[in-house]
Amino acid sequence: MQNPFVIGLLAWLVPGAGHIVQGKTQRGVIIGGAILLMLLVGIFSGGAYYPGFDFKDGQLLFLLNMFAKFGSGTVSILSFLFSVTPSPDTPAMATFEYGGRMVEVAGLLNYLAIIDALDIHFGRKK
Repeated sequence: MQNPFVIGLLAWLVPGAGHIVQGKTQRGVIIGGAILLMLLVGIFSGGAYYPGFDFKDGQLLFLLNMFAKFGSGTVSILSFLFSVTPSPDTPAMATFEYGGRMVEVAGLLNYLAIIDALDIHFGRKK
């Protein structure tokens, strides 16, 4: 793969795909698996619905949360689908806050994986 835009886009769409298309299959599978596992654990811990408030209630926290969730690429759609109709008991779950942080960190880690894939492409990293 020679196009850095396509590598970056693939890395964003599917965690680990940017590495896999460059022949770094083991690294891509490990990175993608870790991010997806963290995202799924976070969603099933009630974190998909976090922060549980609207833009008008806390703009900065809401925007930071959305930016972090958006980093998961197409998998963030899964998080969105779980948050559309949350169970009324979701905020009462003991893991609600932890789940929210795991979903956010999974997205932020994917941003780092995108940068790593592009560094490999440009020869700054092996």
